[in-house]
Amino acid sequence: MELGVHYANFSHPDWADRLEERLTETARVADEGGVSLLTLMDHWFQMEEMGGPSEPMLEGYTTLGYLAAVTERVRLSLLVTGVTYRHPGLLAKQVTTLDRLSRGRAMLGIGAAWYDREHAGLGVPFPSTSERFERLEEALEVCLQMWGDDEGAYEGSHYRLAETVNVPPVRQRPHPPILIGGAGEKKTLRLVAKHAQMCNLFSEGTDVVAHKLDVLRRHCDDAGTDYDAIEKSIIWMGDTTDPDAFLTEMSGYAPLGIQTVVVVPGGDDPVAWTTDMVEKVLPRLADL
Repeated sequence: MELGVHYANFSHPDWADRLEERLTETARVADEGGVSLLTLMDHWFQMEEMGGPSEPMLEGYTTLGYLAAVTERVRLSLLVTGVTYRHPGLLAKQVTTLDRLSRGRAMLGIGAAWYDREHAGLGVPFPSTSERFERLEEALEVCLQMWGDDEGAYEGSHYRLAETVNVPPVRQRPHPPILIGGAGEKKTLRLVAKHAQMCNLFSEGTDVVAHKLDVLRRHCDDAGTDYDAIEKSIIWMGDTTDPDAFLTEMSGYAPLGIQTVVVVPGGDDPVAWTTDMVEKVLPRLADL
């Protein structure tokens, strides 16, 4: 298995003065230590369970562009951007820019969005769940068209583009990998099967994850896509202070086909946490 780091919390001690320093050093340790994926949340307000809007939150793509300049190897993505946050033409351009400036390390992490408070807070429309999923599928189609050879119009129910011009083109071919976050069996996993190169599931236990992957396999069969070509990942929100216990947990997920576990740094010092993970856990994780 490979290790991903999800930098979700900026509220470490003295963050007002040291936020940028900690983020930068954490990214460098992860990059040099062999972490395969570095992700950020894409929120305007911090989530309420992590302190809410009064806590610090950086804008996602600006931050990834900065991280592209201070790293060399690690893949970069948001986990995940909500489809309501940006017009898909702009989103495709942003991911293209990240892909070029990172020399081919960008991913498009995307989902249907859920945090209504930040939408209301900043005056951004928050459609119904069904409409957000409609928009998600159209946004994926727009991005794929902009990353392809067709510079013509796109006519959807929610998005209409007169020219899908995207110059310079993406560096990765045929396009940056698409990661769709979420585990909804009827809509989300169907979109993974149809469009994505990576899925990200919650670590809700091996039985739940095995079931979700079975659903994904059936959607791939229906769509005529290759289940085995999709990278399977989980986000682990549990404890990592005991490396042996953590690795025991991961040994249950690896046989299911989980290739990457994404972990949120714990404690008050993300640099020290990341250092411990790459030195004490990552080599053993790679053996699973």
